[in-house]
Amino acid sequence: MSFELREHTADVAVAADGKTVDEAFGAVADGLAAAMCEAIPDDGDRFSFAVQAENREALLYEYLADCIYQRDVRGVLPVANRVTVDRADDGWRLDASARGVPLGAVDAREVKAVTYSEMRIEQDSDGWNAYVVFDV
Repeated sequence: MSFELREHTADVAVAADGKTVDEAFGAVADGLAAAMCEAIPDDGDRFSFAVQAENREALLYEYLADCIYQRDVRGVLPVANRVTVDRADDGWRLDASARGVPLGAVDAREVKAVTYSEMRIEQDSDGWNAYVVFDV
């Protein structure tokens, strides 16, 4: 599981991969955290949340948007993201947990929103690859 930050005009993009779709989703969220903060301390308590969507791309969007929401509401930077993606009766479901680093403990840059621009989540012979652009 890994991620790489990439320049993208006035935005920032995250390219991530994992052996499973779960790992790829978690790696994108870890990339989101890295886009907001270069040095991540070891403190913070784990918290859980869940999202649902009609398809896998929408699920990735909703998950990342909820990571930003959790940042804003809880006042924490979600890091060390763990994800389980499942197909549901009416689409897709994601159960997530993250370690919430208090924003006061980091020098964070604001990422405003996740975008659908160029978003992709694909499987290949090595596992899963994702690419997401964030509005900064």
